[in-house]
Amino acid sequence: MLAHAITSFLIFTAFLLLLLVSISVPVIKTIYLFRLAAQASTSLLDASASAFVRFGVWGYCISSVNVSVIGIDGNLSPAQCSKAKLGYDFDGVVQAALRAENINSNTISHELTAVLVLHPIGSCGFTFLALLASLFIIRRHAVGVSRGAALLTLGLGLLSALLTTVIFLIDVILVAIVKTRIKNDTDGDVTGTWGNAVWMILGAAVALWGALIGTIVTLLRGGRKARASRY
Repeated sequence: MLAHAITSFLIFTAFLLLLLVSISVPVIKTIYLFRLAAQASTSLLDASASAFVRFGVWGYCISSVNVSVIGIDGNLSPAQCSKAKLGYDFDGVVQAALRAENINSNTISHELTAVLVLHPIGSCGFTFLALLASLFIIRRHAVGVSRGAALLTLGLGLLSALLTTVIFLIDVILVAIVKTRIKNDTDGDVTGTWGNAVWMILGAAVALWGALIGTIVTLLRGGRKARASRY
């Protein structure tokens, strides 16, 4: 019973993490894949300006442009977010916010970001199905039914774990490419950082692989019980 509960808990944890990532920026503004930040300063009047842009699965959010002159702070422009949609571009709005018109517009392309649809449709969906299958293991304790549910959980869980791992690698490569291109285009004036969504996906992948181990334990125990009942 304990192994069943741990398996379901791990799958539920993975599903919750993937679901949150699937509705990241611009829906949930605090969850994002990566962030680009720009800061400019001058000794004249001790002035400086800073802004950052967070990118998620469905779009981006631009912070307000903060300006400081002689120790007096203010906002040059308000914060704003793009409309949630499948695939987005590094458009003029982002370039203007970062004060980096020399950034190549193909750095973040519609085609490149369109692969992010794997988050909601792929891993999150299959993980939910694996969660439903795992709940049957807890509800039914008969050897045959539990074994069947465990096999289904194993199959769906393996598919979810593999897909989630692939998605994590895709996100890591995507962010690494963007960071390198931005650094080259702006001579380091605009910097990129990893977002919390990337590590949430990694956590989901680890949880799913852990759930697979629990499912295998359940199958082995079920097999031993079945053999013992014959004698």
